[in-house]
Amino acid sequence: MGKEITINFPPKRIISIVPSQTELLFDLGLDQEIIGLTKFCIHPIEKFAERTKVGGTKKLNIDLIKDLKPDLIIGNKEENSQSDVEELSEFFPVWMSDIFTLDDAMKTIIQIGELVDREPEANYLNHLISAGFRDLQTLALQHHIDKKVAYLIWRKPYMAAGKNTFIDHIMSMNGITNVIKEERYPEITLEELKTLNCDLILLSSEPYPFGSKHIEEIQSALPDTKVMLVDGEMFSWYGSRLVKAVQYFFEFQKALY
Repeated sequence: MGKEITINFPPKRIISIVPSQTELLFDLGLDQEIIGLTKFCIHPIEKFAERTKVGGTKKLNIDLIKDLKPDLIIGNKEENSQSDVEELSEFFPVWMSDIFTLDDAMKTIIQIGELVDREPEANYLNHLISAGFRDLQTLALQHHIDKKVAYLIWRKPYMAAGKNTFIDHIMSMNGITNVIKEERYPEITLEELKTLNCDLILLSSEPYPFGSKHIEEIQSALPDTKVMLVDGEMFSWYGSRLVKAVQYFFEFQKALY
């Protein structure tokens, strides 16, 4: 954000306002230090229940956060609203990530590890992530996976993950070519999808909770295209969830052979 800040090191009162980064902080071994999180920070669920909820990622309860007196707030440029972040940064040290690729995610893990005095743990997570995704890329090449895919994140209107997104990059590492050429998350109709000649349409479990009835809805409009439900957390969470994502994508790739 172009600001220089000073923090108490290591921070003892942390609020995380991004679900995937909250999970990362817990996996780095921080427990007592995390005093607040959002209502979407559900992993790990037993930790979620014990913590103060400070609103949603896009609509934070600023007064409650002020009452908690954090010595560090950790957010993300895409997930959080600029106005909330600017207001909070007037009162507290706020650190923001900005993530488009796996490399960005791994840099963020290291930087957060440094911020919270958990560098060895962060390095170990990155070792697992790097080795795992390297293997996934190798497997995708060996099995000649080369699918043209649209990844839908929303319904009414349908919205897809386009270029310049973390989802797009994760797809590319698994032998998948995104047919959506627009950047970010454009709206798209089923008629437009027909013209893109997809091999596969992926329906994400989040942020819209696609289910089996939606497969039928889309399949009837595009009878020659395979439609699959996928775990949105595995495609879009960029913290320690990436370790679990490796095994998920091993199985996912098998479905594409």
